Amino acid sequence: MGATIARDLSKDHALLLHWHTHPIDALEEQLPEAEYTQADLTKPEAAQQIIEAALDRFGRIDLIVNNAGATYGNDYENIDAGGMAHLFAINSTAPAQILAHALPHLKPGASVVNISSMNARLPAQAAPLYSASKAALNTWTKAAAKTLGPKGIRVNAVAPGAVNTDQAERPEGLTQLFLKDTALGKLATPQDIANAVRFLASDQAAAITGEVLTVSGGYRL
Repeated sequence: MGATIARDLSKDHALLLHWHTHPIDALEEQLPEAEYTQADLTKPEAAQQIIEAALDRFGRIDLIVNNAGATYGNDYENIDAGGMAHLFAINSTAPAQILAHALPHLKPGASVVNISSMNARLPAQAAPLYSASKAALNTWTKAAAKTLGPKGIRVNAVAPGAVNTDQAERPEGLTQLFLKDTALGKLATPQDIANAVRFLASDQAAAITGEVLTVSGGYRL
């Protein structure tokens, strides 16, 4: 989803793209004008590194999209504290740290779009901590929107449902289980998520802040 969001925004935005472990050779070929920086968001210095890289290249920041995410499958009897800390560091803490370092440079009209998950509202039985980390992100989104509204800075989130990507294709049987409970009878695509990000980042959403927009095809309405 992150690559699709980047390709979509590249039509009219100058981009700094953060990556950690996923190969980005194809994206660099497609978006040669973008700036790229590698960082581990579990490290305390990563947020400052990312913001400084953006400022060094562009001199300003108008939009932050927090798309990086981690999953952590677990049961309630075998929770690993290290894995839990890693999960929350990326899904919940990193967006707050990135905004903290960017905030002195954001002007009225700037926007933050967090990529949450439908699991924050409908917790996944097999991934309770992942669901909880995204619920924390949703609450932080609303709190940040309330705090930064007087500064003219909007903070929203997009909550994808089940989205099949080239890197995370679900087995057909599992996809059909999702489709059975989806009003539109189809899953959202990465481009659907990118469209939602574009809308929330745009002037068309100038009066929208503190919202979590679910993009799921109507799953479990």
